Amino acid sequence: MVQFRIQPDSEIPASSQLYNQIRFAIASRQFPPGHRLPSTRQLAMQTGLHRNTISKVYRQLEDDGIVDARAGAGIYVRAQGDEGGNMAKGRSPLVEQYPQAYKLVQRSLDDLLNQGCSLTQARELFLSEIDWRLRCSARVLVTAPQQDIGAGELMAHELEQALQIPVQLVPLEELSRVLDQTRSGTVVTSRYFIGAAESIASPKAVRVIPVDIYDYGQEIQKLLKLPQDSCLGLVSLSGGILRAAEVIVNSLRGDDLLIMTTQPNDTYKLNAIVHSAQTIFSFDQASCVAVKSAIAAAREDLIRAPQIICCENYIGEKSIMLLKRELGLE
Repeated sequence: MVQFRIQPDSEIPASSQLYNQIRFAIASRQFPPGHRLPSTRQLAMQTGLHRNTISKVYRQLEDDGIVDARAGAGIYVRAQGDEGGNMAKGRSPLVEQYPQAYKLVQRSLDDLLNQGCSLTQARELFLSEIDWRLRCSARVLVTAPQQDIGAGELMAHELEQALQIPVQLVPLEELSRVLDQTRSGTVVTSRYFIGAAESIASPKAVRVIPVDIYDYGQEIQKLLKLPQDSCLGLVSLSGGILRAAEVIVNSLRGDDLLIMTTQPNDTYKLNAIVHSAQTIFSFDQASCVAVKSAIAAAREDLIRAPQIICCENYIGEKSIMLLKRELGLE
């Protein structure tokens, strides 16, 4: 069970602490679509917050389109975009090699026939879907708000490496114009931005696929073990990741740590972190390289070099695998 921690002495309001921790749990798939969130009573016992405060957080999550409140049943994580539930690639002649896939095709075909489709119509539906997905795979667009374009850069870089196909980065504010100029494609974004991306792409009949971010479980365990009153540096290409990370660190450690944040292109702040922090968390490979270079340049001035913790990836491995299947790249 995911544990939420509230720091009563933090300058960050308790409701904001809980809201950001729940959003992180959803974005990192610790709370997958359809998952029932803890009741207000359970969270009140766990966090010490008043149930009215927790209800306010749940209403905000519902207003943001992240969860659904079901009368008498609780609060559930909303399924957003294409959750990868239909991964079949259509008809396959390799029956012996893929027996389970063949059975899936048979069941799907039976369902269509039971609904009144003829074999010819069913074949056309299958081929139409396959053709459409192949066209969508030909163009992959990654989108993120301009104010957090660093997150988009991370997604685009990792997807190009993993998928081995060209990926275009489009600011969310320009997505509508770009989609007007293309007949098909696939828009990929983080669950943090899925609502805004869907509102733009859906009317244009363009699919949007959300990706889950890495859950940073190992890094959080290291964070909890840092000595009290030590200085922690946070470095990322994404300003949004830095803001979310600062809130979560404050929620977990309160005033125990001095937190410094920067993006790798801010040389002044980066050098300040290198000279002051005992531990530096780098949230992407580009930031990790920049931190190591800054430490190497300042090594003669440092009594003791800070420990660097480089996070593996921004996008979760499972999301990469599902995206490959959806795009027909496996």
